[in-house]
Amino acid sequence: MSIHTQESVSGFVASDPKLTSSANGNQRLYLRFGQEHFRREEDGAFTQLETSYHHLVMFGRSAELASDHFSKGDNFLAEGYQRPVSYEREGQPVESEEFVAKRIGHDAARTRYEVDRSPRKSAARDGVTHEQNRGFDPRPQRTTNVAPALGL
Repeated sequence: MSIHTQESVSGFVASDPKLTSSANGNQRLYLRFGQEHFRREEDGAFTQLETSYHHLVMFGRSAELASDHFSKGDNFLAEGYQRPVSYEREGQPVESEEFVAKRIGHDAARTRYEVDRSPRKSAARDGVTHEQNRGFDPRPQRTTNVAPALGL
């Protein structure tokens, strides 16, 4: 089976994330994000170029969770896709693009954090968590340096 891949984007949250609800109750998260750009010089040094700013949106339960965990200034990685958007600014039509994130997380290379591996209560179903259902045990496994036995 081939590896499933999607577009990704990284950057920093440049605006306070805004969570809104549509008429049908679907959650939508919107934020502006920045991307720093650098140019490598002949001597190996890097020169910082102008930062670019873009739109990111997220929908549904993922949008709710992300709005609780992200703040202005956070570094992130997101998986999803780009799409063109049209809107009006100061009475003028604007053609742009936005990144629709399906998943988002903090950038581990730039963020200090702790991981809580306890099962989410909403993931429990009939007393079995999603992880247990998949056969996943979040507890660290002990390994031993014993050679495997051979049988005849």
